[in-house]
Amino acid sequence: MTLPPVVSRDEWLAARKRLLAEEKELTRARDALNERRRAIGMVRIEKDYAFQGPDGPARLPDLFEGRRQLVLQHFMFEPSWEDGCPSCSWAADEISAGRLRHLADGDTTFAAVSLAPIEKIETYKAKRGWTFPWYSSEGTDFNRDFQVTVDDEQPVYNYRVDDLPPGEYPGLSFFLRDGDEIFHTYSHYARGTETIGGAHYILDLTALGRVS
Repeated sequence: MTLPPVVSRDEWLAARKRLLAEEKELTRARDALNERRRAIGMVRIEKDYAFQGPDGPARLPDLFEGRRQLVLQHFMFEPSWEDGCPSCSWAADEISAGRLRHLADGDTTFAAVSLAPIEKIETYKAKRGWTFPWYSSEGTDFNRDFQVTVDDEQPVYNYRVDDLPPGEYPGLSFFLRDGDEIFHTYSHYARGTETIGGAHYILDLTALGRVS
């Protein structure tokens, strides 16, 4: 492993100030990108998706748990697997009670959805010690509609057709509830899905943004 160069305090301070200017520029660029993201609009959900949860059937509005926004992790877990995807599991290990509480303060619920049957999900969830809501989309079009199931019928992932092997892929999808209507506001796929950051960074990707 290559270590950083040894420099004088004056050299370090000058370089740090230059880097600080770049960091502020990146923050302003991220804020502007968040504004443009919220301006792309939202799409009404027309299908009545029927998920399976630990307590039985659940519709998409049920997943909001009474809040205005919903963030769903598309957790890679094919029905034939006994365990979930290692990378998705790595990300799920960081979903703490504190993060869920901070998201709730922003009127936002977090949950995971996988194609595996609910029995396998519950077994793996208990094995990992996780407490966040996790639902099965088995038997529905949900994964294919949101482009995380890739096959000959649905070859699109991350908004483009690529030479990917058939199977499940990771992502995050964001929804907004307005009265009885549900809207899809954003989805985030591929690189960066597992390292999206804390509650504020997640809220930045929602239609309503972070709490002040």
